[in-house]
Amino acid sequence: MKRKRRSSLKARYIFIGVLTAFAVAVLIGRLVEWQIFRSDYYDEIAAASASYTVETDGIRGEIFDKNGVPLAVNETGYKIVVNKLFMPENRLNDAILRAVEAVESTGGKWKDSFPVIIDKNGDYAFDSEKSESVARLKSKDKLNMNPYSTAYDCMAILAEKYDCKGYDKKQTRNIASVRYNMEERGYSYTKPYVFADGISESQMLEVSEKLNDIKGISVESYAVRTYKNGTSAPHIVGVTGLISADEYDELKDKGYGYTDIIGKNGVEQAFEEYLRGTGGSRTFEMDSKGNVSLLKSKTAVPGNSVYLTIDTRLQGIAQKALTDAIQYANDYSRWMGNEYMGGDCKGAALVMLNVKDFSVICAASCPTYDLNEYYSDYEKLANDTASPMFDRAFQGALAPGSTFKPLVASAALQEKKITTDTYIDCEGVYTENGLKLWCMGYHGWANMYYAIQDSCNVFFAETGRLLGIENLRKYAQRCGLGVKTGVEIGESAGTLAGPEYSERMGTQWNDSSVSPAAIGQSDNQFTPLQLATYAATIANNGVRLKTHVVDKVVTYDGRKIVYQSEPEKADEMGVSMENLKEVQKAMNMAANAYGIINTFDIQVAAKTGTAENNGSDHSNFICYAPFDEPEIAIAVMIEHGAASYTAMSTAYTMLDAYFHSESEE
Repeated sequence: MKRKRRSSLKARYIFIGVLTAFAVAVLIGRLVEWQIFRSDYYDEIAAASASYTVETDGIRGEIFDKNGVPLAVNETGYKIVVNKLFMPENRLNDAILRAVEAVESTGGKWKDSFPVIIDKNGDYAFDSEKSESVARLKSKDKLNMNPYSTAYDCMAILAEKYDCKGYDKKQTRNIASVRYNMEERGYSYTKPYVFADGISESQMLEVSEKLNDIKGISVESYAVRTYKNGTSAPHIVGVTGLISADEYDELKDKGYGYTDIIGKNGVEQAFEEYLRGTGGSRTFEMDSKGNVSLLKSKTAVPGNSVYLTIDTRLQGIAQKALTDAIQYANDYSRWMGNEYMGGDCKGAALVMLNVKDFSVICAASCPTYDLNEYYSDYEKLANDTASPMFDRAFQGALAPGSTFKPLVASAALQEKKITTDTYIDCEGVYTENGLKLWCMGYHGWANMYYAIQDSCNVFFAETGRLLGIENLRKYAQRCGLGVKTGVEIGESAGTLAGPEYSERMGTQWNDSSVSPAAIGQSDNQFTPLQLATYAATIANNGVRLKTHVVDKVVTYDGRKIVYQSEPEKADEMGVSMENLKEVQKAMNMAANAYGIINTFDIQVAAKTGTAENNGSDHSNFICYAPFDEPEIAIAVMIEHGAASYTAMSTAYTMLDAYFHSESEE
């Protein structure tokens, strides 16, 4: 029985093996037939049903101020596109020359970045300003030529490659320019080539008429990023640009292509995820005879639009006020006959916050620039010694000077190092452990109120010594000084004086260094945004909220809110209401003692600050108003503004503009 079973199993295994071998043989036979004997037939079938999907651009969301005033919007532009699906290879050269002639006849420009030109003698020559492009042209990846090869040598190869027989030098050069750039941009059945863009409507009509008989070349509309009010908050709005190689590597998994436009800085970059639109597509089928038909299409979905907390009206007033402040400082220097009394003043910044939610109402940096000229005038802007592209409001950290003193008073009261009845004798100079600090006057026996009002360095130098650097740093950070405020776009964290920073800088920190730090000097450097946040924190009874510049994000049609900012607690000063009320009172006393602020019809809390440095002193000012029920906080920093009046008068202009809009002029 066992032998019979074994024979039966063996027979089954043989049968299965033979069957498997037969199936494999049949499969191999079919593969040989498909791949060798009937490959042409199946190639024809594949060609007859080849499909190609062409991606279309997404529409970017727009950017508005808090009142819906447009800042970055889309306008209709026109571009000339070459589509390989409809452009026979043997007609491409003639089509290129027709397109060149059509565009140039309207005064337009086509995309011509080719490094070979025709010189004044009518010969081929390399463009001296495109050395990198020349090197790439000769590289192994392109023409694989020796470094010493001439422009004529390169053109000889390209003329052969692009079949330019029968054309003159200029025509050959133009054909080579376009076709070389086509290769660089990945021209294919799925990637049309943009021959020219930025075509005006009148040019579009004329070009369309000249090229309407050429199959494969079309004039298409597209969204052009335009910056309305281009000088209003350019550092906040930001710009867009062609994706870089590094950016592409980082974003390609999110569906970005190597020719996509993305936000480069400001809100354009920070809210790229919201602003970016989703592109559409068109899928075409090409048969074996080259006939093309549309199979299906997908409509592009526009990005979301962003509403800022910025008020364009106040932003414009702030910008002018800063310009006037710089001019005043320069004039004051001439009147005084002293260069170091404001003659070196070139830049300034101002930030106004809403105390209720710490939203940025305006943030002006001076000098400024026009976003619409960012690329066209980039070299000029980059080389401007006044640095108009530098965001002084969010990035420009300077010594705060005496604007730091309310913070020191708050911390010292809380830590019980002083009381409101503490008096310190000021004889015009502070000396301690070999340190000598000068005061702005001789204040005699001064308490905290008088010391803030008259900005007594001696009082706060001694208070700082009693408080100690660790306490000073702790309370400063709670107010947003020396730390980032949380604003959505790039900002500087500033610098807090102390042992940690000195160690990083390779310098020695001494215990006596706390006194200069306590009067807003030493290594302390803060931005106008931080100073405004600090002033708003005092106004908000010690609660610091996250500072923000974006109000909401809505769908492109404005029907749905997809993101809404809400007040978010960032920290607390850690100062009791009892102590904080005394500091607020002192700041109100100071405001009432200042020559121009005390004329304002609304009660204000404020503090001036002049900070020593190389050149003229920096002129700083912080305030909030109304004193009893604060609505806004302002910080002004005038680089080398010399006199505190320079910053103070700028703040007065903004107070008047906010509370009395009818008198803004």
